[in-house]
Amino acid sequence: MSTVDDYGVLFPASVVGSMPRSDFVRSAAMAGLPQPPEGRKRILEMAIPYVAALQEAAGLDVITDGEWRRSSYMGVIAELAEGFEVGYNPVDGRPWTVVVDELAPKNPGFVVREAQYLKRVSRAKIKVTLPAPGLLGERMWDPERSARAYPSRRDFVRACVPFLRREVELLRDEGVDIVQIDDPHLCLLVDPRVRSQYEDPDEEADFSVATNNEVVAGISGVKVAVHLCRRAGARVRGEAIHSGDYAPILPYVNRLAIDHLTLEFSAPETGDPEIFKDLREDFEIGLGCVGVEPGEVDTPETIVNRVEKVLEILPPERIVLNPDCGFAPGSAARIDMDEVYTKLKFEVEAARRLRDKYA
Repeated sequence: MSTVDDYGVLFPASVVGSMPRSDFVRSAAMAGLPQPPEGRKRILEMAIPYVAALQEAAGLDVITDGEWRRSSYMGVIAELAEGFEVGYNPVDGRPWTVVVDELAPKNPGFVVREAQYLKRVSRAKIKVTLPAPGLLGERMWDPERSARAYPSRRDFVRACVPFLRREVELLRDEGVDIVQIDDPHLCLLVDPRVRSQYEDPDEEADFSVATNNEVVAGISGVKVAVHLCRRAGARVRGEAIHSGDYAPILPYVNRLAIDHLTLEFSAPETGDPEIFKDLREDFEIGLGCVGVEPGEVDTPETIVNRVEKVLEILPPERIVLNPDCGFAPGSAARIDMDEVYTKLKFEVEAARRLRDKYA
């Protein structure tokens, strides 16, 4: 596998997905502005070229639209399907979506239209993200409110698969470069505390992988990725931090029917780089080598050092540089945009230094 063939350079620089949102962008996406829907849409279409330009100005090889059109990351499933009750968490005001009826098609192509617009305003390679079906089950199925439509969480997870798969097919047809499925649920199964909550945590990991594979099985013509994260997003949201190295889930990760695996790796809790020896050799690795915690900016030297630890095991051709996680996990996250720009510039500078050394 050669990243040069796909990206044109060694050590291409990317983002994971989300970018910080100003209040007016957040309000437009969450229908919080007084304008009618078309007015909010126009505001977002004026804003998205800015976040694309920021990423290109930093020098990234792969960009996203920052997920700016979405009221919430997982809530995008409620754009694709009927059957959800959408409200707001009274504790923190974040969108709170629960399945209450059987899913039915609502707005197929919503995610594809995100990509179409980004392609019009950017010449960079484009990544589009989708939530994993297992993650939707963990966050959107309620044993009381959802049971009439879906008696079990897994019934709901399976029902989500065709809606997500259709978006992947449409994104492939649109010519998107990378489609990424985000599955922090699978990655939380590295934590002994989380594993203890399941009767059979290994079987849970197997189910998560199986449903991810159903979303992408047999789809060719687009690079398919999975992002695993257990710490970075929690740090930004001020939530409990999950620890543990990747060893417990590696046998299941290796069964993912994907091309690219994005892993957070800047925190010491992620474990020893030796784990890369146990990953399938055909995985392209999106190496989380840039921390996303607010107020902490990794220097290019720090980023290079992290990558070089992994280069003792993996060849340069398999490595893509990226932050540990999205920069705005959670719709209420408050992150300084200029700080993020600096982090991305330093990521790109680290990539340049690595190319000079290893090309």
